[in-house]
Amino acid sequence: MPLSLNRRTFIKAAAATAATGLPGRMMAATPLTMQAAWINDAEFAGYFLALDKGYYAEEGLDLTYLSGGPDVIPESTIIAGRADLALTTPDTTIRAISEQGAKFKVIGAQYQKNPIGIVSLKKNPVNSPADLVGKTIAVPPVNTVTVEALLNLNGIDRNAVNIVPYAYDPTPLVRGEIDASLDFTTNVPYTIGQLGEEAQSFLLYDYGVTLFNDTVVVTEETLASKRAELVAWLRASRRGWDENLADPAAYPPQWEGSWFKGTGRTVDNEIYFNQAQKDLMVASEGIFSMSEEAIEKNLEALKAVGINGTREMFDTTLLEEV
Repeated sequence: MPLSLNRRTFIKAAAATAATGLPGRMMAATPLTMQAAWINDAEFAGYFLALDKGYYAEEGLDLTYLSGGPDVIPESTIIAGRADLALTTPDTTIRAISEQGAKFKVIGAQYQKNPIGIVSLKKNPVNSPADLVGKTIAVPPVNTVTVEALLNLNGIDRNAVNIVPYAYDPTPLVRGEIDASLDFTTNVPYTIGQLGEEAQSFLLYDYGVTLFNDTVVVTEETLASKRAELVAWLRASRRGWDENLADPAAYPPQWEGSWFKGTGRTVDNEIYFNQAQKDLMVASEGIFSMSEEAIEKNLEALKAVGINGTREMFDTTLLEEV
């Protein structure tokens, strides 16, 4: 939820004072809008914390946060000029660049390891791609090509696995109607536990589909015209994430009536999510970092699904200034 007017005004004044060293001398904060990839949940906890604590304002930014959802295409938001940056996935971005000539740049990666994986029940476990042979797996139609890449990379005949549509609901798995599903390993196991079963999962990343997730994407025009603001956003966001991940159980309870209001999810669920994502995000060079090795792994994984990207589609120079 957006900051209140009084809160926003106070933060702007504090930021201006810090910037000038002169109490009462106001400097206008620069507007910047970010588009999230999904509805408000722990996946975006670092940004919520940075907003609530005024870290963006301290960097001279007046940040507007736009939540996502099933009907939001993040790249479309920045193309239309409704946002300056978006969190999205490397496959959609690189495909738009390579096949449609989109003028995008990837400037950071929230998740070093994509949290998408194969989720099953511990009483009927699917522990690796090899265990999918002869099984029925539910996959969102948009992700079918990714699962086919997983099978191909692991030498498994596509015809040996029964892939059916998935609607982001683990109930069929709990009922035994399917053997596994493709979903976020950071969240769905909690839901399955609430339904009385224990989940088992593995990451696609660990079996060749080595992709980032929640990549930070901007247009080339925005990169050229708002470079300083983007660096400031990366710096404030990293600060928020570092503080949030230092104790993943600390902040979700504070957001029950604000950022998480109306999502239908419990605070315990968000704490579980927040804790589960930590190891997928932390990197030696800091949150959002993209090492040369990691970029090369992404390009290899994309090639396996027929998406031909190049190193030039990733810009790591802003991270050098954070």
